Amino acid sequence: MVSKRLSRLEGHRRKFMAVIDGTPECQRAVHYAGRRAKNSNGGLVLLYVIPNGDFQQWLGVEEIMRAEAREEAEAIVAKIAQIVRETIGIEPEVVIREGSAAEQINAVIEEDRDVAILVLAAGSAKEGPGPLVSSVAGRGAAFPIPVTVLPDTLTNEEIDALC
Repeated sequence: MVSKRLSRLEGHRRKFMAVIDGTPECQRAVHYAGRRAKNSNGGLVLLYVIPNGDFQQWLGVEEIMRAEAREEAEAIVAKIAQIVRETIGIEPEVVIREGSAAEQINAVIEEDRDVAILVLAAGSAKEGPGPLVSSVAGRGAAFPIPVTVLPDTLTNEEIDALC
């Protein structure tokens, strides 16, 4: 059970969350979430989840691999945050976690009760719309807030017209 959302109470603001996963479609999700946040005086949360299970080595090697994965995550999210600042003009919050994407998305939603909308974008690959969109559509992952899924055909200009 999710805690009550606080985004509509005085002193709070609604936040849109986009997941950064290295796919081309995540850029569209970030653009849409950022535009919606700016146009509604809300906030933008960029979540990057480092998959666990990649670090099952000897302790010293595991620590090095974990640090390298963290550095890579920070570099990717910093680049996307800079694009948001330049193109949309807002300062995003950055959250980097380790573990299962669905579990970490739910954890952030539970911890930050201003997060009110999760934004995902469908991919156009023949393998399907992407793992997160597939899990939402197939009921593999249930999130306690509304999920906006962008079609794979929208351009940034069309997203701007919608927001």
